[in-house]
Amino acid sequence: MANVPTLNPFEISQRQLDMAAKKLNLDPQVHALLREPLRILEVHFPVRMDDGVFKTFTGFRVQYNDARGPTKGGLRFHPEETIDTVKALAAWMTWKCAVVGIPYGGGKGGVICNPKELSERELEGIARGYVRAIGRFIGPERDIPAPDVYTTPQIMAWMMDEYSKMVGYNAPGVITGKPLPLGGSLGRGDATARGTVYCIIEAAKVLGLELKGATVAIQGYGNAGYFCGTLMEELAGAKVVAVTDSRGGVYNANGVDPEAAFQHKQKNGTLAGFGGHKAISNDEILELDVDILIPAAIENVITDKNAANVKAKIVAEAANGPTTPEADAILHKNGVYVIPDFLCNAGGVTVSYFEWVQNIGGYYWPIEDVHTQLRAKMVQAFHETHNMAKENNVDNRIGAYMVSVQRVAEAMKLRGWV
Repeated sequence: MANVPTLNPFEISQRQLDMAAKKLNLDPQVHALLREPLRILEVHFPVRMDDGVFKTFTGFRVQYNDARGPTKGGLRFHPEETIDTVKALAAWMTWKCAVVGIPYGGGKGGVICNPKELSERELEGIARGYVRAIGRFIGPERDIPAPDVYTTPQIMAWMMDEYSKMVGYNAPGVITGKPLPLGGSLGRGDATARGTVYCIIEAAKVLGLELKGATVAIQGYGNAGYFCGTLMEELAGAKVVAVTDSRGGVYNANGVDPEAAFQHKQKNGTLAGFGGHKAISNDEILELDVDILIPAAIENVITDKNAANVKAKIVAEAANGPTTPEADAILHKNGVYVIPDFLCNAGGVTVSYFEWVQNIGGYYWPIEDVHTQLRAKMVQAFHETHNMAKENNVDNRIGAYMVSVQRVAEAMKLRGWV
């Protein structure tokens, strides 16, 4: 029977770990422990809805590994949230924090709900109810959540306030991605995209690719995709030629204005129909003849079905898990330079770490310091990954895993866990 690839995100994360473990000759005891989360919490909590009726919601929090420090990771409010997705994202956060060298382990959480169908009062009820349910398991030195899909700085503010009520004192360091007046950090809004662009700039150097005038296609035009577009122009002099969202997109070989495209999306709910440019689908954008492709939407969009048709020189994964393991092998064979997700989009968690440091120290940094420190972290992590991959003749994803897994394994051994 043919080997049919699984698209279960947690199984994919395990397979990627297995490949790195083999290359590292990892101790089987360490490998076994790293394949599974240390803790999985499932909670059910009531919220009074606007009609006066109580509804029970289900939430999750996965603390994958805390050998290197308190666990860190976002919270999703999504109608199709699953424990396997949360486990995979918690695993990736473990590797992400390790690859950029910040003293965190990986965590992730979520609540099964549809924010688009909820009032602001109901959203606040879910945010506070969730924190009351998991409050004994989180804290500035234990587990630090952050915003993710369909959660916002305002939701983080409610959660921080609820936790502060529980412990009896103001505890801004329990959560990151907060509004600035409540201890948020400057530079957090575009941090994921800025980290992605810093990685692209370094990749272009090692490939000898001239970025001024280089063509860029972006699949997924939310926060990260939009900032990737504007920053690629601002910091690298590149030209965005195609952008798509879940409902369509546009292409123009002469360039698409990333700011105007975003304004069109804000006004119309989609990029489709913007500026009289040629219409393009989410599938078509992946196969465009461009220098740089930035998948910034969802998982598993580059697969063994379309990887051979990817023509970009650099694929910079601003999204989590956009490329399947089978596709990785094809891209590597074809000489496509992939900047793997947990390195490429680590700018967000890095600035979240800076926010936590500022909260604990009570001293808040100017924006220039945030950008300088972020660039230093991303550049160092990029080259450590690039060198590891080159020295071991593996693709960059396995290279990044090798850097991360080695660091987590070392911390576990020093603690005497294995």
